[in-house]
Amino acid sequence: MTRPSRSRAACGGRWATAGRPPAAGARLASRQVQRPGAPGAAPGSPPRRTSGRLARGGASGARSLGSWLQVYPNLESGGRGDMAASRDAEIWKDVQTYYGQVLKKSGDLQTSACVTTARLVPRHIQEALRNVHEEVTLRYYGCGLVIPECLENCWILDLGSGSGRDCYALSQLVGETGHVTGIDMTESQVEVAKKYIEYHMEKYGFQTPNVTFLHGYIEKLEEIGIKDESYDIVISNCVINLVPDKQAVLQEVYRVLKHGGELYFSDVYASLELPEEIRTHKILWGECLGGALYWKDLAVLAQKIGFCPPRLVTANLITVQNKELERVIGDCRFVSATFRLFKLPKTGPAERCQVIYNGGITGHEKELIFDANFTFKEGEIIEVDKETAAILKNSRFAQDFLIRPIGETLPTCSGCSALESKGIITDPFTLAGQSDSMKSRCSPDVAGGCCGITYS
Repeated sequence: MTRPSRSRAACGGRWATAGRPPAAGARLASRQVQRPGAPGAAPGSPPRRTSGRLARGGASGARSLGSWLQVYPNLESGGRGDMAASRDAEIWKDVQTYYGQVLKKSGDLQTSACVTTARLVPRHIQEALRNVHEEVTLRYYGCGLVIPECLENCWILDLGSGSGRDCYALSQLVGETGHVTGIDMTESQVEVAKKYIEYHMEKYGFQTPNVTFLHGYIEKLEEIGIKDESYDIVISNCVINLVPDKQAVLQEVYRVLKHGGELYFSDVYASLELPEEIRTHKILWGECLGGALYWKDLAVLAQKIGFCPPRLVTANLITVQNKELERVIGDCRFVSATFRLFKLPKTGPAERCQVIYNGGITGHEKELIFDANFTFKEGEIIEVDKETAAILKNSRFAQDFLIRPIGETLPTCSGCSALESKGIITDPFTLAGQSDSMKSRCSPDVAGGCCGITYS
């Protein structure tokens, strides 16, 4: 079977021509109705799970609830007075201070939310990460590895790019004809990132820089010139949790993604509705826990905006190394998880299919671990559900798979696997529990510092 050569069309092809996505909707309700950032509850839906003990407790020593409900300003301009704008300005300053002055290196963190757990990483990604300048890596605070597959010639947008570690790694992988744009609200982080553009381009042998860093807010992408349907992939590494209005961010992502594109992101999720004492705690906000989304709400938000259902990739439980913070958190648990959200063109009804992975994706030539539920081995027939089939047909992965309706004869291959009736894993806490049982097999002294790189 001949695999077609990858061209620039791989990341800017036919799926990038559909119409403009719908405009951003109304702001989500505040905590007076339900917690900030939560999607609207359906009529007759059961009460959300909350932490009873902490919900009744006061926020001892914490700032007022009002001053922490808005870490960033809302996308909408109507209905907001001078007092709300003043609060926003104060909180921008607090968040920028935490990441620009309080945190000098990853070792200053009080929890493991922003420390990536050791995992197997393809060698080409390991090499890309090793090529990033030491100062850039030192100021890295991500909670996962947000480097998806099939990146050649792609245009990638990094939300909350910080010092630029992921951007510089990705700039090598997309190649000189691809491009990576990083956006961050903390000016000192953007300055660190910009400082090393020339260093990295010279190291990679690129004649023209293929990376840009912008100072701005991730729910106001249009204000800094990010156009509709201009990116193949959007990534984010432990940043969306800092924005109470998650819907605003996801709507902007949907707007700037080409049809067939995806949001590939790691973030922090909570096991229950966060009580006031957590949501109003300054350090927990900075540590990415205070604004964590209740994990079930991601699917609701995705459907409301127009994305395909979230696809869980990895998950790891978060630990806290501070006794006082443990007291505040109480019985709430947190997990760092990586999800994929695809924006697909509006086509006819999808159907279950049989697919064969052609192989050949850089770093994944023999096996492609697409998510926690689907692993595709080169030359093996796999039966997939209609959502997975639609994604493979209409995304940058289309040229890497032979896709046929069930029942149609496929070329002889090394094996065949039918879609089993077992439940698909969507709960990051379930997946994290399974991953946790395997941690004892991994050496804690892995290369790469906070990246937790383990050789594959």
